[in-house]
Amino acid sequence: MLHRNAPLSETGRLRLARCVVEDGWPLRRAAERFQVSVGTAKRWSSRYRTEGPAGMVDRSSRPHHSPNQTPTRTERRIIKVRVLRRWGPARIGFLLGIASSTVHRVLTRFGMARLAHLDRTTGQTVRRYEHKQPGDLVHVDIKKLGNIPDGGGHKTLGRAAGRRNRGSRKIGYSYLHNALDDHSRLAYTEILPDERKTTAAQFWARAAAWFHAQGIENIARVLTDNGSCYRSRDFAQALHNTDTVHKRTRPYRPQTNGKVERFNRTLLDEWAYAQPYRTETARRAALPDWLHYYNHHRGHTAIGGPPATRVPNLTGQNT
Repeated sequence: MLHRNAPLSETGRLRLARCVVEDGWPLRRAAERFQVSVGTAKRWSSRYRTEGPAGMVDRSSRPHHSPNQTPTRTERRIIKVRVLRRWGPARIGFLLGIASSTVHRVLTRFGMARLAHLDRTTGQTVRRYEHKQPGDLVHVDIKKLGNIPDGGGHKTLGRAAGRRNRGSRKIGYSYLHNALDDHSRLAYTEILPDERKTTAAQFWARAAAWFHAQGIENIARVLTDNGSCYRSRDFAQALHNTDTVHKRTRPYRPQTNGKVERFNRTLLDEWAYAQPYRTETARRAALPDWLHYYNHHRGHTAIGGPPATRVPNLTGQNT
């Protein structure tokens, strides 16, 4: 591959060398003609004399000897620890007494996958996928969230003060029912009082209607875990009403539904725990604005922009 700053292509080098070797041009004249240094003209003409046209190709810049390269035995130990323990460069370096930067270079040279791309249980590379059109697949999940007592909880007041503020009252939990389009990452969320079958079925009916209003008219498949509410007849009937096929994750494999699991974490980090809410009512009131920001303005690293940019004619896309 020709270097982007190389002044001569292989053909240009051959012409320069022939001018010097076969036509008898002085090196300085050839260098001026081809707009290179005298040293460059000398190098290519010398190679032509000894190797002919075959000497005009690029050579590897790798040195013939690398006395400071990490020994093969050490490289094998690094790879072995990585495969067996699934540790990062810092921990491997501490164990073996090697700089973490050296460990990182070895892992990169051998093409080891990043830890974020591995299944921590099996050590296998997680297979990423993305459906081609909005509505091809929608991920659905429920996230349980503790309610905030009036005056603030332990995240606002500290654990001791938060416990005193709560007293003996049973604050209870809320349940975030989430639906996320696989292709666009467009998200719909409701805060509901439970995760029962009727609640989940009614949520899906409203979610499907919302997606339809946003321009995703047909939802082909829904992916859920194996929770009891998703195995119920009520939820099956709700999917039948929207002509949607139900897919379930393999047992004990939540990463199959990883997109909505990642959305759950984003939801908690950027909304639920993003500021010290004093009441549950205040936190709930902030959810609609955050969802609008997520769908229309927040850049998503996996798709290179907000989810709205992947849905043609999305309602409110330019607001």
